[in-house]
Amino acid sequence: MQPNTSFQTASHSSAIEINKVLKNTYMLLSMTLAFSAVTAGVAMAMNLSHMAGLVMTLIAFGLLFVVNKQADKASGIFWIFAFTGLMGASLGPILNHYLAMANGGSLIMQALGGTALIFFALSGYALTTKKDFSFMGGFLMVGLIVVLVAGIANIFFQVPALSLALSAAIIMIMSGLILFDTSRIIHGGERNYIRATVGLYLNIYNIFTSLLHLLGALNSDD
Repeated sequence: MQPNTSFQTASHSSAIEINKVLKNTYMLLSMTLAFSAVTAGVAMAMNLSHMAGLVMTLIAFGLLFVVNKQADKASGIFWIFAFTGLMGASLGPILNHYLAMANGGSLIMQALGGTALIFFALSGYALTTKKDFSFMGGFLMVGLIVVLVAGIANIFFQVPALSLALSAAIIMIMSGLILFDTSRIIHGGERNYIRATVGLYLNIYNIFTSLLHLLGALNSDD
């Protein structure tokens, strides 16, 4: 009986740790998203240029390395807020651009609503079914590489149809990553809630910007 009891104890401890990571991840994710909304609002009020937004995005991605390095330390909390704050501020010029369009406010709300729906539906599905989506990792990585290469190519060729196709592809890939990242937490593949938060945050961020791009393109065609 002793080995079985030990196994049950270890299993129970693992479940408690996983639940703690989930709780901390979703709490930190909600806080960083709220902070991003604040910094985006500040950037909009300051009417920052698209160049300033690009610079902040580049700095933020540089901070990703710092966040990952400091994720196991208390200072990791400061760095993740620095990262998400800059990412939020970089949205300011983009949001101002869409607000200048007809029904711009409506487009932004639709993109927010669509992003929330996708995230809660997929994350909720992974949490309730507890399916292991680790098998998607290789496919999603290949998809990200293809999208990155195509995106770089489109900087030079400027093909509108390709731009829209890339936005749709990003939404699909990020949706897959929500399942993949949530599954990793559930099955103990990610025990650091700061790294888990960064992954889910980037999924949400990219879905929102891609949805906004698609909705804006469709609106301009009307």
